[in-house]
Amino acid sequence: MLISDKVLTIILGGGQGSRLYPLTEKRSKPAVPIAGKYRLVDIPISNCLNSDIKRIFLLTQFNSASLNRHIKNTYHFSFFSRAFVDVLAAEQTISSSDWFQGTADAVRQSMHHFLNHDFEYALILSGDQLYQMDYTLMLKEHIENKAEISIATIPVNAKDATSFGILKSDENNVITSFIEKPEAKLLPDWTSDVSDEMKSEGRNYLASMGIYIFNRKLLVDLMNNTDTIDFGKEIIPQNIDKHKTLSYQFEGYWTDIGNIDSFFEANIGLTDSIPKFDLFNNNKRVYTRARILPTTKISGTTLNRSVIADGCIISAAKIDRSVIGVRSRIGDESTVINTYMMGSDFYETLEEIEDKKISVLMGIGQRCFIKNAIIDKNCRIGDDVRINGGKHLEDVETDLYVVRDGIVVIKKGVTIPHGYII
Repeated sequence: MLISDKVLTIILGGGQGSRLYPLTEKRSKPAVPIAGKYRLVDIPISNCLNSDIKRIFLLTQFNSASLNRHIKNTYHFSFFSRAFVDVLAAEQTISSSDWFQGTADAVRQSMHHFLNHDFEYALILSGDQLYQMDYTLMLKEHIENKAEISIATIPVNAKDATSFGILKSDENNVITSFIEKPEAKLLPDWTSDVSDEMKSEGRNYLASMGIYIFNRKLLVDLMNNTDTIDFGKEIIPQNIDKHKTLSYQFEGYWTDIGNIDSFFEANIGLTDSIPKFDLFNNNKRVYTRARILPTTKISGTTLNRSVIADGCIISAAKIDRSVIGVRSRIGDESTVINTYMMGSDFYETLEEIEDKKISVLMGIGQRCFIKNAIIDKNCRIGDDVRINGGKHLEDVETDLYVVRDGIVVIKKGVTIPHGYII
């Protein structure tokens, strides 16, 4: 039997996603569109499929309708295959009538579903991270070292270490201690053995990535015999001294999409000449819904370091360092700089446009200037609109938009009137 056949994956969909608001106002965090055509949840699912792991549960409870729809429309497997991607929303049962209280509690409440399947190892992932990893390498180390728990760790520098749970490991990569978000003065005691490349970058501290492997028996015991509700804050610290816990060091690109700023930078980073997150790797494909869209049409536009998804109609004067999502429309003489435009879920018909039944068309109108912005799905931005994001703007929320860290986020489905200025 292949190692991958012994694994059941559990992807944690997260809570309300308040730090990603307003992108999570009408959808769950794993359903947030990323890179112009994908959803955040496509990242861990694609990593699983590329690792030949094909039994996947996704746990969620907030705004799960669009996530359910995306999973249903995307991940289809052969009738004769054991493969599946199933969404498990919080549900009332005879034994529990509560919402998920945390990551461990979500797993505990869903255990009766997992135990219907034959598996030896549970791979527990987060639904809101951007990275590419072959989980089978981590699984092999877990099995070869006879570990009961394995934690994926990434070397970080002193500045970042204060924001993570930091683990300390010995020469055999066995974790010996854990501290949550340590103060800077404590860091000298928390260095671990890392590669020479990581040392040269000053990345001497091992941060937990929130990616775990548990042996089935241990996971069942922990879920039955403790009332703890969170893996990172409770389960892991309480068990590293009781059960052999291995650190699996990962040195590739990884970012936690925790807030608007990190989400924005992760998307805009895709426009780099050689992006840290590689969408062009044949062996690390990112899977998503096949929409069967036409090719993008561009007329008279100067494009620089930009990513354009399928089905767009673009007549802009200039697009620079921007990600333009599916079915986006950008009108004549408009300029778009340092912006993530998520696109639209549908096209307006020629009849609707010609009959002028719509005062502001879907997409970006004519003679607009858009900079340092995130434009959510199905927005209508009128002609001569000026959105100039940047650090000069204070954090604010209106019915139409939110400003966070200088980034202007246009809310999903809103209409920005002609001539509006932000």
